Amino acid sequence: MNRTRAYLDWNATAPLRPEAREAMLRALDVTGNPSSVHGEGRAARRLVEDAREQVAALAGALPQDVIFTSGATEANTAVLRSRWTTIFAAGIEHDSVLAPLQASGALRRVIPVGRNGVAEISGLGSSLAEASAGSAIACLATLQLANNETGAIQPVAALGELARTHGVRSHTDATQAVGRIAVDFRGLGVDYLAFSSHKLGGPKGAGALIVREGALLTPWLTGGGQERRRRAGTENVAAIAGFGAAAGAAQAGLTAYARLAVLRDGLEAEMARRSPDAVFVGRETARLANTSCIALPGRSAETLVTALDLAGIAVSAGAACSSGKVAASHVLQAMGLAPEINRGAIRVSIGPATTDNDIAAFLAAWTEITRSAAKAA
Repeated sequence: MNRTRAYLDWNATAPLRPEAREAMLRALDVTGNPSSVHGEGRAARRLVEDAREQVAALAGALPQDVIFTSGATEANTAVLRSRWTTIFAAGIEHDSVLAPLQASGALRRVIPVGRNGVAEISGLGSSLAEASAGSAIACLATLQLANNETGAIQPVAALGELARTHGVRSHTDATQAVGRIAVDFRGLGVDYLAFSSHKLGGPKGAGALIVREGALLTPWLTGGGQERRRRAGTENVAAIAGFGAAAGAAQAGLTAYARLAVLRDGLEAEMARRSPDAVFVGRETARLANTSCIALPGRSAETLVTALDLAGIAVSAGAACSSGKVAASHVLQAMGLAPEINRGAIRVSIGPATTDNDIAAFLAAWTEITRSAAKAA
């Protein structure tokens, strides 16, 4: 990573871990197809299965429940585009959930969200019962484990229990949570869990869908018998090996992420001192330790992100998955926040490699940018 810049956009992607790089380089020298029965094929298969065990351990799942994909978008789409007649979802979900939901043709039922960014599921029981009265197997409830913009941790285990009570299937996009907080697939009680390799320091283009035994899933890629006939196609052995190595390293380093709250809270306290009108979205609720969503009413998020980039600071506004565009956040809109907050919100997300110097550089740039804007006004 270029250390002349401060990279504060870990929720978009994390730097590649050295363990993942080394595992990928080793895997590139393995010739065999993991579906072949000869020695070369068995060597490739061993890499895939070792990675499956590492990924399963990080997510609190069984290895046989893990299906390797190209990322969380593919994993989410595989679940959301299945044959559901009704899908319960909140407006704060990532586009990789909302877009396939819209394309699925299923009836959408909205899970309400409070102004703190947390889904409100306490009154959802009667709606689930009503929707599943005809055929529970055709009803799905989905809720992300942690929000990518605010970091707000969601009550997924409570939703999983509620869904089970009414015989409804449940899904969580755990992309931002896995590797940053302890995740226990079996404890959450959901049927499907998706996440990506690159968010936890693995390579881009690899991910996993975890499926509880007995939960239905229509194969979305057909052909060979790979991934228990649920996702055909020769596995990307090098990327999967890197994913597994990153998962192992992330599990060993979970406490490092917890300690980031001190760095994040210090950043917010200093920003509040320098910009008294700044709004810290979701600050009053349980969040990922590395995430801060900050709005400066009256300022454009796009202008702030661009100015910070020119000053050598990488942050983002909203999700980094929409063709590089900076648009108003559907997450903050779903929370019911005022348009002037929505338009001026940026996301600062840090990681284990973030230093005090990175934070100091951000604060210095922030102060200069906001001071210059005030003088221009």
